Amino acid sequence: MALISIQEATFKFSGPLIFDRLSLQLEPGERIALLGRNGAGKTTLMKVMVGQLALDEGKIICQKGIQITHLPQEVPVDMEGSVFDIVLSGLGERANLLSRYHRLTHRLHTEHAPELLRQLDELQAELDHTNGWDVNNQVEYVIDRMKLDGETDFKSLSGGQKRRVLLARALVLKPEVLLLDEPTNHLDIDSINWLEGFLSSYPGTIFFVTHDRMFMAHLATRIVELDRGKIYSWACDYNTFIERKQAALDIEESAWNHFDKKLAEEEIWIRQGIKARRKRNEGRVNALERLRQEKKAQRKQEGQVRMRAQKSILSGHKVIKAVQLKFGYNDKCLIRDFSTQIMRQDKIGVIGPNGSGKTTLLRILLGKLSPQRGKVILGTNLEIAYYDQLREQLDEDKTVAENINGASETIIINGKPRHILGYLQDFLFAPDRARTQVKVLSGGERNRLLLARLFSRPSNVLVMDEPTNDLDIETLELLEELLLEYPGTLLLVSHDRAFLNNVVTSTIVMEGDGIINEYPGGYDDWLSQRPPISKPDPPTIKAKKDPAKKVKPIVPRKLNFKEQQELDKLPLKIEKLEEEQKTLYSLLADYSFYQRDAVEISQTKARSAFLSEELQKAYERWDYLAELAE
Repeated sequence: MALISIQEATFKFSGPLIFDRLSLQLEPGERIALLGRNGAGKTTLMKVMVGQLALDEGKIICQKGIQITHLPQEVPVDMEGSVFDIVLSGLGERANLLSRYHRLTHRLHTEHAPELLRQLDELQAELDHTNGWDVNNQVEYVIDRMKLDGETDFKSLSGGQKRRVLLARALVLKPEVLLLDEPTNHLDIDSINWLEGFLSSYPGTIFFVTHDRMFMAHLATRIVELDRGKIYSWACDYNTFIERKQAALDIEESAWNHFDKKLAEEEIWIRQGIKARRKRNEGRVNALERLRQEKKAQRKQEGQVRMRAQKSILSGHKVIKAVQLKFGYNDKCLIRDFSTQIMRQDKIGVIGPNGSGKTTLLRILLGKLSPQRGKVILGTNLEIAYYDQLREQLDEDKTVAENINGASETIIINGKPRHILGYLQDFLFAPDRARTQVKVLSGGERNRLLLARLFSRPSNVLVMDEPTNDLDIETLELLEELLLEYPGTLLLVSHDRAFLNNVVTSTIVMEGDGIINEYPGGYDDWLSQRPPISKPDPPTIKAKKDPAKKVKPIVPRKLNFKEQQELDKLPLKIEKLEEEQKTLYSLLADYSFYQRDAVEISQTKARSAFLSEELQKAYERWDYLAELAE
């Protein structure tokens, strides 16, 4: 029986229907990815499912007693409290006892009344009796995995950190249905990998929206697409969906071409002279009227973003040279003895955890911030265009058009004048939307506006700090194509693993404690080349009712005969996987390869992703078995 059933749903804001008699069912244990263009209604569908919006027509039936948790795309403005309290609130009634216990504990820091101690003893006894400490451990586990400080006040956090708190609150309850709207936004790669692992073994149903193609490919068991008010279900993984979707679009285009041809023939017939009209068949006239109505009802797919980088003079051959850089804040070292040389047409990705200093490194390399030690030498004839992660370049109170070109209605693109409204239509801003103030735009629209602003100016060095957040997948893939063909130099900060794999030629990685290393290739290449990750000490578990008492560390066991055989065979297996992966990387690095059949390209990329995953598993297994053998 379906956990959630949407039947004949109709919904409209203004213009075309957002949902046009839409039906969908969520079954137990499914992991469903919801796809659709920006503005198609993905977030609206989730809000309808949790009762935040009401349908115009149709109904939603939820299985009695199921728990549904929703991670919204927007951060609520009225949310207050510590990180721990907000994550704890995700547990509902189970959280009340523990929340009271923590509040009393905090009061004891300033008050020492006997009444408080008595209440604290009573609460501790009740928590012992109801296993309430497990709730505490559950909350602290999720907080730790999301790299949060439970004592921090929520209002003091950045937008990205607030999103991580809301994600932790959504995950802590472990409900039957998880609705996740862009769960990877503002997460670093380590957090995304942890989230993938957590959700892949999650026993409930997951319904999620994401622009992260690798996240989707690793997680989704079914693809659901919202397209022009209708919903289509594809019982396959993401890579198979891409092939089937293109075939369906080709069939649709062919059918519409045939329809338009027939309609044109009938319109010519009806407009013939008086003699023809006297002879005309009334049934044929009625059929023509039906064709006209059908044509009027057609909703063709929204056009694609048309991005073009403006032509610029060539930069010097050497773009940036950095020598023995050092930089830090207070006692935290972000950059320690880092040197690099960036040449013209290099496409360099920058990877690292949130707060590791990626944006700081970019500012130093561009000469906008002085290093505490070392030097940066900029090349000649540099025209730098910068895409800002925080979108600080946008003026909230000005219109979309004014943010591109001020009050002028004419913009020069590659030496030719264009009307600003025509240019913005290339980025899917209709004239009315182009005259709208930026503060009312969605996240996806803001990103498209930044891209429109970025490509309105000539450049030979592109610097992009997290450009993929909130973009739909089609726009993301078009941006990839533009960057691959870009004749200048690219510096790209991103947590989107597929985007890095497809675009960059080398990767600068913030390894921690100020150590920065550079690797050839993209994200998967870094995984295969990075040093083995050291294992943490055996875990200990602290009992809350007696903070001084600890469980003894887990003692590793010895290898059995079967595991020893597996350990002996692993080096050969890894060697074969690496050889095949190396061959595929060479193939994927050849631009001419992308002129081949689309199915072959898709299969090759899928195989490359599979090999990376298998290699990671093999390395982890080798580390585990080797540790037991010691």
